[in-house]
Amino acid sequence: MKKKLLLIVLCLACVTSFAQTKKKKGTGKPAPKQVNGVSNNAVSKQSSTIDTSKKITEAPVTPDAGPVKPFDRPLDGYYKKTNIQNNKVTPYANVRESDVVFAKRVWEEIDLREKVNSYLGSPKARLIDALMDAVAAGELTAYDPIPTKDDPNGDSFATPLTPAKAKAKMVDSTAVDKFDPKTGEKISSKMQAGEFVADSIVKFRIKEDWLFDKQRSVWEPRIIGIAPMIKQKVAGLNLDYQPAFWIYFPAARQVLVTKEAFNRSNDATDLSFDDVFLKRLFHGYIVKQSNDKDERIKDYATGIDRLYESERIKKSLMDWELNLWQY
Repeated sequence: MKKKLLLIVLCLACVTSFAQTKKKKGTGKPAPKQVNGVSNNAVSKQSSTIDTSKKITEAPVTPDAGPVKPFDRPLDGYYKKTNIQNNKVTPYANVRESDVVFAKRVWEEIDLREKVNSYLGSPKARLIDALMDAVAAGELTAYDPIPTKDDPNGDSFATPLTPAKAKAKMVDSTAVDKFDPKTGEKISSKMQAGEFVADSIVKFRIKEDWLFDKQRSVWEPRIIGIAPMIKQKVAGLNLDYQPAFWIYFPAARQVLVTKEAFNRSNDATDLSFDDVFLKRLFHGYIVKQSNDKDERIKDYATGIDRLYESERIKKSLMDWELNLWQY
């Protein structure tokens, strides 16, 4: 009996020791294989070290190398100015022909070199940029100022221009010669347009009608057209400023009303270019008034007399209204 119990105890001890040995073998990691006397772990460590160093030396990461990530641009200020973009044109009062008892057409020039007009050429908001952008986008139509049989003065909006031709009139063209590379002889010549410089536009001409409406008892000016002035360069000649093209002002009001003009007194006024002309916030001098000979002031006056004549015409227009209320 004792022998049987001893055998059972020995069998259980053998089974237990065999199970523990098998468990240890199953959970243990396999020994790393050696390649040329070096273990796999050492090879992998060396390769990773070498690859990393190659990446750093061959393709260094710089801020300009990667793509620009999108970001939310911060607001430039403490409020967003949207009122000027939602502006609507203030319509003129309707005028009937039978109610107009007096009318006079005048041509006036605005010189941006004068201090009172300099804000119209401010780099922050140029009048010429607003007009040129609208012409290029097809929002406004430019008209050729060259006189024709149907348009003797060239300002009756008779010949429309394409945006490309309108832009070409704003720049000087130079002749570019083409030579034969072998003989060096001149083959042909081609006119090439230069680059448009917005600061070169220092004058604008406006055509307007002064009229008295007896129905409303109002004496007011109505601008008909506006034209940027250019000075063409011709060798040996000192030419005067001429209109580059004309723009119909009632159509331009739809564009100018949403373009903010720089106000040197207050940045929160939302002053548009349409307000500038509607409220007469500029100084101009008259260069011509309608007459039987179709003469300009410079045709019969020279020097300082041209300025005196301009002021005389302007005063006569003001006096006409004042004389209405004399008894």
